[in-house]
Amino acid sequence: MRNTTRYPVEGANSLWHVYKTVPFWKVVRNFIVIQLGRYTPFLGMKNWLYRVFLGVKVGEQTSFALMVMLDVMFPEKISVGRNTVIGYNTTILAHEYLIKEYRLGPVSIGSEVMIGANSTILPGVTIGDGSIVSAGTLVHKDVPAGAFVGGNPMRVIYTKEELAARWADDVIYGRGSK
Repeated sequence: MRNTTRYPVEGANSLWHVYKTVPFWKVVRNFIVIQLGRYTPFLGMKNWLYRVFLGVKVGEQTSFALMVMLDVMFPEKISVGRNTVIGYNTTILAHEYLIKEYRLGPVSIGSEVMIGANSTILPGVTIGDGSIVSAGTLVHKDVPAGAFVGGNPMRVIYTKEELAARWADDVIYGRGSK
């Protein structure tokens, strides 16, 4: 189960209650900063914008590719470790607005993680250090450290140990690496 907190609403669906849950001007500011970040090719500037204006915890040498979409309402609930790559057009959500409730949950992405293009990460998910998320994956549950996952719904394709065995003789990832 994902690590989310549930908040019930009455009457109209929870999105109609959005500005009771998050201030309007916070959303406007976050939207502007995220749009600047989505289009800037300067990785250091992008990380600085996310840290300073959005409260995202971003590790050193982490790379957000072009068009990555961070949660507009609760970006401060996102943390990314060091030397991680977030692929093109990936969406990272820390909220879900549903019919009778909304849910909030932290998203924790470890260090040395590779997230493929066009992936979606749902709230309340932890992605372990050294894991790989295949392009186009819906990350709807935690990813074990070092695992290779993919698909919709997401499933473990290789465990850390299976991946190490596959790459044992690889010149970049295995014994042949320096």
